[in-house]
Formats: sequence, C-alpha cells, structure tokens
Amino acid sequence: MKRFFVAGAIVALSSLSLSAESWTGTLVDVMCKGKDVANHTRQCALSCAKGGFGLVLSDGKFVKLNEEGNAMTLSKLKNSSKDKDLKAKVNGKLDGDVIQVESLELQ
Repeated sequence: MKRFFVAGAIVALSSLSLSAESWTGTLVDVMCKGKDVANHTRQCALSCAKGGFGLVLSDGKFVKLNEEGNAMTLSKLKNSSKDKDLKAKVNGKLDGDVIQVESLELQ
C-alpha cells in the first residue's frame, strides 16, 4: 500500500512539472519585435515570416515560438482578417526563451 502511495505521489509531482503554461501577448515576427507592436500589421508579419514569430508579453519581454508554433501562426495569420494589434493566447512549455507551442489562438 505504501508503495502505491509513493508511486502515485511521484507521478502527480512529475505531471505538474510537465503541464502546459499559458501566455497572452502581441504576436509579432522576430524581425519587428523591437518596433511599435500595437501598430504592427498582419501583412508585415506575413512578409517577415521566414524569421519566425514570438509574443511580446505585457511586461515587454519577448518569447519566441518553436517551429510548430511558427507554422500555426503563419496559418492563422493567413486566415485572419484582423490587420493590427495581433493578440494571441499560446499554450505550451517554456524551454529557455522559446515556447514549445501546443496550441495557439488569435484573439
């Protein structure tokens, strides 16, 4: 019985460290991350897509998206009609300064 309790506690603790986090911020291409992101346009983001994308968080910090996140972003931007103030909610895991994206939603 004690073994099951210890094993269960280990599994529970390890799943907490593996759980996804959520970030909300302004979506911008890497090339334009230091510019006026509120007025950054969808067309500019699409033009600069080869450099990848990231989020500018409310505290001004920039976090990059991984390759899967870049592909999701490109697809969503192509299908969006919103031109400026490109807000997004991203779920995933932070690895250094790169989000390993699990899901991305334009807001």
